[in-house]
Amino acid sequence: MPEPVETTTPDGVDYGWVMQVTFVVTIVVGAPIVALLSLSAELPTWGVRAEFAIRVGAPIWFATAVVVFVYAKRTRTDRT
Repeated sequence: MPEPVETTTPDGVDYGWVMQVTFVVTIVVGAPIVALLSLSAELPTWGVRAEFAIRVGAPIWFATAVVVFVYAKRTRTDRT
């Protein structure tokens, strides 16, 4: 197995893992939340539906990303 040419560990956090987990958790948890919230909203056109999904989904995605990053930072294995 060849040696990696270059490695980096800024802050000791695996950002690839953070991005992947954020994506999956946002889909699994965030999509049902957006769907439930959309039941009480008037969404007559696809444009309005898309705007609603973005307006409601963006804060969910951001909060998920922050929580996952904090989790990764606190549970990293190479404590320095």
